[in-house]
Amino acid sequence: MNSRILKDRTAHFVMLCMSLFAILLVLLMAAGLYLKSHPVLEAHSLWKLLFSSEWRPMKGEFGFLPFIMGTIWVTQVAIIFALPVSLLTALFLTEYAKPFVKRLVFPALDILAALPSVIYGVWGVLVIVPIISKRIAPHFMDFSSGYTVLAAGVVLGVMIVPLLVSLFIEVFSNVPMELRDASLALGATKWQTTRKVVLRKTFTGVVAATVLSVSRAMGETIAVLMVCGCVIGIPQGVLEACYPIPALIANNYGEMLSMPYYEAALMFAALILFAVVLIFNLLSRMVLYRIEKKEE
Repeated sequence: MNSRILKDRTAHFVMLCMSLFAILLVLLMAAGLYLKSHPVLEAHSLWKLLFSSEWRPMKGEFGFLPFIMGTIWVTQVAIIFALPVSLLTALFLTEYAKPFVKRLVFPALDILAALPSVIYGVWGVLVIVPIISKRIAPHFMDFSSGYTVLAAGVVLGVMIVPLLVSLFIEVFSNVPMELRDASLALGATKWQTTRKVVLRKTFTGVVAATVLSVSRAMGETIAVLMVCGCVIGIPQGVLEACYPIPALIANNYGEMLSMPYYEAALMFAALILFAVVLIFNLLSRMVLYRIEKKEE
């Protein structure tokens, strides 16, 4: 009996330590990024760093607004593209699809999820960029290289579709079959059952999955770097080039030692991305908590 209690307490202690380690890891990452970016924070005000558009590393000017806006633009386009596709695909696979269709689609989703991001980047350069340059942009402007917010958003959206579909399928599969049967027994159609029962029951799960995918999208680097255009400036539309924060870090990290404060500026860019994702997740948790309270 004592041996069983000891094992139980040991397992409890080990799991508690692992849980605390996860929280500690987040705090250590935040502290490390802050310490590395502290020189540039001492040299410039936080307001100027966040809301200035002047980016001249040779002169010690680091305005991150173009990169913040580029990240927001690309993430928005990606979610607008990926969310309806993923939601409808997951609903079809869980509510309508025959078993042989699932056997075909699931491996395809696994392959898409396993592909390296550089493959998506090459696909974007060879397919998406020419389509935007030759087919879409001429209707709105005289010339576009195709390396735009739209190209980056589409490529990023395709990248997060497998993740979103997998999360949505898991969420929808947790709805008890009895609820579906009761709805159909009352005379509701399949679509009415899906819309009024499945989606309503899993709304909080859908929101949580979307938040997780947005966090994933914000940090994507290589694929976006290859098709975004890497032009420093605040985009005024989806057919303009942009320069998201992850692309800035990946594109310039090797040059940081040759310029004053450059390393600290790039670390501050990483800190901005870390803070945005953290705040976004905290706000979403608050919204989910309120939704769950209302449902109770």
